[in-house]
Amino acid sequence: MHFKLMTALSLCAGIFLSSTAQAAVEPLDRVAAIVDNDVVMASQVEERMATVRQQFAQNNTPAPAESELRSQVLDRLILESIQLQMGERAGISIDDASLDQAVQQIAARNGVTPEQFREALTRDGVNFNQVREQIRREMIINRVRQRRVRDNIQVTDQEVRNFLNSEVGKYQTSADYRLAMIVLPLAESASPGEVEKVGRAANDIYRQLQSGTDFNTLAASRSAGDTALEGGELGWRKAAQLPPAFARAVDALEVGGVTQPMRSPAGIHILKLLDRRGGEGQMVEEFHVRHILIKPSEIRSEGEAAQLTQRLYDRIRAGESFAALAKAYSEDPGTALNGGDLDWVTPDAMTPEFGEVMTTTPENTLSRPFQTQYGWHILEVLGTRSVDMTDDMREQQAINLIRSRKYEEELQTWLLQIRDEAYVEIKNG
Repeated sequence: MHFKLMTALSLCAGIFLSSTAQAAVEPLDRVAAIVDNDVVMASQVEERMATVRQQFAQNNTPAPAESELRSQVLDRLILESIQLQMGERAGISIDDASLDQAVQQIAARNGVTPEQFREALTRDGVNFNQVREQIRREMIINRVRQRRVRDNIQVTDQEVRNFLNSEVGKYQTSADYRLAMIVLPLAESASPGEVEKVGRAANDIYRQLQSGTDFNTLAASRSAGDTALEGGELGWRKAAQLPPAFARAVDALEVGGVTQPMRSPAGIHILKLLDRRGGEGQMVEEFHVRHILIKPSEIRSEGEAAQLTQRLYDRIRAGESFAALAKAYSEDPGTALNGGDLDWVTPDAMTPEFGEVMTTTPENTLSRPFQTQYGWHILEVLGTRSVDMTDDMREQQAINLIRSRKYEEELQTWLLQIRDEAYVEIKNG
C-alpha cells in the first residue's frame, strides 16, 4: 500500500520514501549549500532526488534531466532551510503530541489507523522516523507562512463589493477547476531585456507542451512555483480565486488543455486544466455544530493543550455535558457562553481542518480532538441541511476567495524576497 502524505494544516509538499528510493541513497558528508546559519548537505539533495524520481516513476511520468532536477531540488531545500530558520528564530516548534495528531490525520485520509499506516510504510522499506521529521518540518514551514503571509492579508468591504459585482465574482457558483501551473519569475520592475528573455523561455515551454512534452516534467525542470516538484499541481480552484484573465483562459480550456503564457505581478504563467466539477447548483450544505477550543499560550504548551483537550473528550464520552464543559473550558469567546454552539455554518466558512472534520463526522457524534491554526478542538455535529445561497454566504465566499487569491500571489512574492535576502553559497564538486 502506498500513501501520498499530506500535513494536518494543508501541508502542500508531502513526502513518499519507497524502499527503492532509499536503496538509491548513499550517505554523503559534503556541504551542497550554505544558507545563512544552516547548511544543506549533499546527502539531503540525493535523498530528496530519489524521492522525486520515485514519484515520477509511480505516476509513469518521465523525469527531467538530472542536472535540472538537482537544481530544482537544491533550490527547494534552500527555501525550506530559510523558512525553518525563520521558524526557529520566532520560537515556532512542533511537539510530539501535535506531530502525532498530524500523523493520525494523514492515516485517516488514507483510510487506515496510525498503526496500519506505520506498518504499511515499514513494509515498503520506509523509515517512519524520517517521515515524522519531514512532517514536522512542513508543519513549521506552514506556521511561518501563516504568520508572515496569511495573517497579514486584509480584505476590505469595498474589495468584496467590487468582487461580487465583477465578472469573476459572478463565477463563484460556477465550476471548480483542478489546475497545474508552470511559473517563470519576472519582477514588475524587470527591464525590457529581462522581459524579452523570460518571455522567450515561456514561449519555448508552451511550444514543447503543444508538441506533446509532458507538463509534469517541464514543471519539475523549469517552473519556479512552490509545487514544481509535484508537477506544478495547485489542486482545486474556483474561477473566482484566479486573476480575471487567468479565469477566462482556463474557462475556455478543455480538460487536458493548457493556456498560452500569461503575465502576472509574480511572473509569467502557463496553466493546465486537469479536471473540472460542479457549477450547476445553488444549494449548499450547512452544519449545525458546537465545539470546544483549547489554545496553547505562554503558560500552556502545545502538548499540554492537546492533553487537556483529550481529557475533555474522555469526560464527554463518559457522560458529562458538552455544553457545561464548553462554558467552563472553551477559549472561543464567541461561543463558550452558548455551550460552544456555532449555529449553522458552511465548510468553506471554517478553516480547512475544521471543515474536513465537520463534514466527515456523523450527526450526534463527537469528533476526536484535532488541531487547527487556532488551537485544539472537539466538535459535535447536531444537524445538517441544504439551503439556498444567501447574501451573507456570498459575501463570506467572496472574502475567502479573495483572501486565498491574495495568499497565493503574496506567498510567491514573499518566497522570492526571502530567497534574495538570504545569504546562500552553493558549493560545487
